Amino acid sequence: MKRRKIASLDVGTSKICTVMADTDGADLRVLGVGIAPSQGLQKGLVVNLNDAKHSIRQSVQMAEQAAGYRLESALVGITGRHINSANNRGVVAIPGNRQMVRQEDVDRVLDVAQNAVQTSVGDTTILHLIPQYYAVDGQEGIKNPVGMHGFRLDVETHIVTASQAAVENLTKCIRAAGIEIDDLIFEPLASAEAVLTEDERLNGVIMADIGGGTTGVAVINRNNFVHTSVLPVAGHSLTHDISVGLGISYELAEEIKKKYASVEAGIERMADHTLIEGGQTVPYGELYEIVRSRMEEILRLVILEVPGDMKSVRGGLVLTGGTSVLPGLTELGMDIAHMPVRLGIPPQLYGIADNLVEPDYAASVGLLMWELSHGRGRRPMAEERPRTFMSDLAHMLSRAR
Repeated sequence: MKRRKIASLDVGTSKICTVMADTDGADLRVLGVGIAPSQGLQKGLVVNLNDAKHSIRQSVQMAEQAAGYRLESALVGITGRHINSANNRGVVAIPGNRQMVRQEDVDRVLDVAQNAVQTSVGDTTILHLIPQYYAVDGQEGIKNPVGMHGFRLDVETHIVTASQAAVENLTKCIRAAGIEIDDLIFEPLASAEAVLTEDERLNGVIMADIGGGTTGVAVINRNNFVHTSVLPVAGHSLTHDISVGLGISYELAEEIKKKYASVEAGIERMADHTLIEGGQTVPYGELYEIVRSRMEEILRLVILEVPGDMKSVRGGLVLTGGTSVLPGLTELGMDIAHMPVRLGIPPQLYGIADNLVEPDYAASVGLLMWELSHGRGRRPMAEERPRTFMSDLAHMLSRAR
C-alpha cells in the first residue's frame, strides 16, 4: 500500500513540537522531529501572534530539515482553560414507512445532540462530538445502528467545546507560519490515545497530562470518554511557587525545579541541607515543602474531576506530560488517590523517534495515532468516528454547494 505523509503540531506553553511521518494506514514511520521553545502562549492561549508564529515556524523548519521535504499541513493539538465538555443525548424518530436505521438517521440524531449544545454555549465552537453509544427502541450499547429496525434512535455523546476567539487566534498564527490545519484535536484525547491500554479504557481510568501551562484531564470508562477538562495549574505554577516561596527569580526557580525538585518519600530527611545554585543558597527543606504542596494540589484537583463514583475508574490514574516525570510523583499519587498510578509513556515508533518515547511527547505522538484510529487512516464509518471542528466545517461546506 502506498504510504501517505501526515504530521502533528503540538503548540504548548513550554515547547512547540512538530512531528513529520508517513503511514500505510496500519503503522507510523517518523521522518522528522522539530522541538522549539514556545513563545507567545500562556496556559494554552495565544497572547502574542508574532512570537507564537515565530516559535511554530522554528519548530516546523527543524522537522522539515530532518525529513527532507516541506510540510504543508498538520494535525494540531489544542488545549486551554477555555475548553469545556458535556455529555448530551439526541433523539430522533425513524420514519414509519421503513422503520430501518440509515446513515441519514445517524447524521440527524448527531445533529440534534450537537444543536442542543450550540444553543446553550454562546460564543463557542464544537471541537469534538464523540458518540459513546446508540440506542434503538431503548436497546442501549449499540455501536453501529445502521440496518437495525426500530421506531426511535437515541445517541449518547461526549461534546468538547472551545472559545471561538481562541480557536481563531491559534488557527491564524499556524496559517501565518505557512501550515494548513488538517484537524484540531483536543490534546487530552490525543495523549490518551498514546498512553492508555485497552484494559484501562474498558475498566475505567483517569489520565492527567501535566504540561507546562495546563493539566489536561480525560476520564474514560467502557472505552468511552465520559469527562474531559483542562486545569489551569501545571509545571509553570510549580516554578512560580518556587520563585515566590524562595524569593528568587523565575529563571533560577526553573533551573532549580529541573535539577532538584522531588516528592520522593523519605527525601524530607534532607530538610537541613542547603543547595547552592546561581550563587544563591536554597534551603532544601523549603523547596521540598513547596513542591509537595503544589503537586498534592494538582493531584487532588485531577481526582475531583472524576464524575460520580471512584469505582468507575478501577484502572487507576495515568500521569503523563513533562511535569509527570517529577521523582516520586506516582508514589504520591497512590497515597492521595488510593488507586494504582503509573507513568504514561508513548509507544516507540519506527524512524527517527528515539526522543519521542517520553511523557513530554504524549500529545505529539497521540495526534498521529488519533489520525490512524479516527481519521482518514481508518475505514469511513461515520457512526463510529468522532466529529470534529474541521470535519464539521467540511461537512457544512459540502452541503452548501
